[in-house]
Amino acid sequence: GEFVLHYQPLVRASDGQLEGMEALLRWAHPQRGLVPPLAFIELAEELGCIEAIGAWVLDEACGQLARWRAQGLGPRRIGVNVSAHQLRSTQLTAHVQACLTRHGLPAEVLVLELTESAAMAQPEASIRCLQSLRALGVSLSIDDFGTGYSSLAYLKLLPIQSLKLDRSFVRDIEHSENDAAISAATLALAHTLGLHAVAEGVETEGQRRFLQAQGCDLLQGY
Repeated sequence: GEFVLHYQPLVRASDGQLEGMEALLRWAHPQRGLVPPLAFIELAEELGCIEAIGAWVLDEACGQLARWRAQGLGPRRIGVNVSAHQLRSTQLTAHVQACLTRHGLPAEVLVLELTESAAMAQPEASIRCLQSLRALGVSLSIDDFGTGYSSLAYLKLLPIQSLKLDRSFVRDIEHSENDAAISAATLALAHTLGLHAVAEGVETEGQRRFLQAQGCDLLQGY
């Protein structure tokens, strides 16, 4: 009972309007305070409880979105992270469908986010699972793009709708020509593949201007 979700807004680069939220897991530890997921997710995977945690996150996030919608509030979509362990579960698609039904949500309001490393760990199995999820009508996004061992040959086969440019490239785009070039190339790649482009870690006006000029669709802070 110590897990909590924090929500990070995604806004449209064109006009700053709220488009979505990403649900971010925190452990409200009674002694250590808020513990970020990087400090405990790997342990949860080793202990075999990551699927239970992932199921709780999905249910809690969908429930929160349903409550916001009932109050006439945004956002239009909610993003939930999916681990490699969850992708290997044969029950993931059924659980997602049951969660949407339980909270009275249409499938298109849910965005499932996975890292490229998770997607590429077992690419054939991941593609089958993602195709099944996509058939439900949910959207799929590759998170932290550019930081894993991506294969463009597999990337084109994944039934995804968006790429998220990692914060590590966004952070120094105002000062680093290399980061600016990588960011611009990633956004161009996303659009060439017919995908929405999302930039993470946008914290300054200069970053916003650069990303908007490069045609980035959505901006997410940190």
